[in-house]
Amino acid sequence: MAIKLKIKKGDTVKIIAGDDKGKTGEVLAVLPSKGKVIVKDCKVAKKTVKPDQEKHPEGGFVNKEMPIDISNVAKVEGE
Repeated sequence: MAIKLKIKKGDTVKIIAGDDKGKTGEVLAVLPSKGKVIVKDCKVAKKTVKPDQEKHPEGGFVNKEMPIDISNVAKVEGE
């Protein structure tokens, strides 16, 4: 059975728990099967990237937003 989520892509949310508590940001993606959301500029991890010919010819590090549990965010109304 699918879970009905009240948060959609493009909504503005506030982080209410975790390391980024108090930050607000836009929802980039919703993962309903896992019960998680990805919020812009929140819970950023540094990932290593192997060199390739197209995007990253020299390799190195890339900052990537990681999923946050949907219970740790609250929708901001009126913005």
